[in-house]
Formats: sequence, C-alpha cells, structure tokens
Amino acid sequence: MAAMYETKTSLTTARLRALNAVLDEGSYSAAARRLGMTQPAISQAVQDLEKAFSVKLFERRGRMLVPSELCLDLAPLAEEIMRLEKAALILMKKNEQLKTGILRVGLGSLMPGMALINAFQRRFPGIQVQVEYKIYSEIIDSILEHRTDVGILPNVPEDGRFYRETCLSQDVVALIPLGHPLALSERISIVDLVGEKLIFQRKGSATQKVVDSALKKARMELRASLVLETGVEVYEAVVNGLGIGFMWRHGTSRKDGVRRIPVTEIRSIYDEFVFRRSDLQNPAVDMFFATIDHFHL
Repeated sequence: MAAMYETKTSLTTARLRALNAVLDEGSYSAAARRLGMTQPAISQAVQDLEKAFSVKLFERRGRMLVPSELCLDLAPLAEEIMRLEKAALILMKKNEQLKTGILRVGLGSLMPGMALINAFQRRFPGIQVQVEYKIYSEIIDSILEHRTDVGILPNVPEDGRFYRETCLSQDVVALIPLGHPLALSERISIVDLVGEKLIFQRKGSATQKVVDSALKKARMELRASLVLETGVEVYEAVVNGLGIGFMWRHGTSRKDGVRRIPVTEIRSIYDEFVFRRSDLQNPAVDMFFATIDHFHL
C-alpha cells in the first residue's frame, strides 16, 4: 500500500485554488496567469497534494493536463470551499466595518433622528455618525448624490430611487409660547392666527409644505414676521417670545417654554421614514435600519 504523506497543512485553500485553476485552464501556465502566480508555484501546489495523499490528479497529454476521475470528483468540493472562504471573508470585512467607520445621516428634524442615532451607537460605539441638519429638499438631493448615507424625513417619495421604512407617525402642530392666551386652548384654527406674529420655515422644508397646504385649503394668506431655516430655530424663537411657529410634534425632545397645539386645518398624520438610495450597499446602513425594530420614542 502506498504511503501517505499527509500533514496538517496539506489540504490548504491555496492548493485547492491552484487545483481548480489548472482544471479550468488545462495547463499550469494558464492557471498561473489567472491567479497571478508563477508557473512553478502552481505546479508545486498540485504536486504537493498528489504527494501528500499518494494520488494522481492530472495526466499530461501533449501540452494539456487531463484530470483524473478523482480530480473531477474533488473539483465541486473545492469550489464549495472557495465559495465559503469568500463568504467568510465578506462577513469578516463587514464585521470590521461595523467596528469602525463613518455613517452620514441627514435629518430634517432633530427628533426622531437623534433617538435613532442613540440606539444605533449603543450597539456600534466605534462608528462615527456625521449629521447634516437641513431642510427636506436638500436632504433628498444629498441622498441621491451619495453625499449622505441615510436620511430621516416625512413624505419620502415611493419610487425606485429609495428604500424606506417607517419609524414614526406624527402631525404638524403650532408652537404657542407659555403665557400667550392661545396656549390655554386644546386646539386652534388658522383664523385664530390672524394678526399674530408668525414664524415660518423657508420654502423647501417639509414643515412649511404642510403649513402652506393648510393655508391654501383655508383660502387664507398669512405673512410671517420671521423666516428661519430649521424647526429647532423656530422652537428657540417661540421660547424667546418672537411669535407663534410650527413644528412636527416630535421634532424635538424639548418641552420647555411652549405648548404644542393641534391646528384644525392640519388634520393629516404623516409617516416619518428612514431611507437610503435603493442601490446602496453598506453594512452600517443595514444595521441602522435594523435599529428601527427596537426603536420607541
């Protein structure tokens, strides 16, 4: 019986890779070119397998190498090992990406985005989150142009450009400063705001779109005394007595200085979405979406 020279390192993935390349290409030289190795290294890898297990994997016929029956039986197993090695490598790289890296998030309102970021960073503290706090239209553009990985906005278009998941449902409310007569109301009408100093957000913001739509349906025109960029700025202005503003109900976790009052003409409840480009492949983004399942505001 032929002796077997098997060692712990005989059946390595490198040797199996060489075996498959020779089987596919039909020669050591072609296999070497495919793998970016030297011909002697490929030949030695195959010979090491043959010597270790006292088998014959190829027979030379002219310039071609003809595989033995054993080689043909071994090839599918070797291919499966290569596939598993590749899958393991991808998994390890994903894990490494989740230990460090950068995730770019675009927020139209600080909440619920900050709460989601908090939940995400508790699971992946090594990932740095960079936040862009901008109006609706700018975040949409930033996602489409790959400048932002994840956006959190209401009314995200349902089309092929985006993948989206609902994280919250909420309405737009009036922010009434404490001490103002309207702060005692359970609900107000747009008519109640005639003659009041109003604070709007600039055109393009999701909040202002809702307010403008309500004014249009009511066939009323109200002029703002102050126009600001974001909901947080509006909140701060209301607290400081600069007027009455509008904001998403959960747009901030602050509760001081104002009352959130529903507006009769703004009855709709809007879904807030976490969204990304549909073609984006990023494990950190996938894990951010997974955070939604455990999110409670």
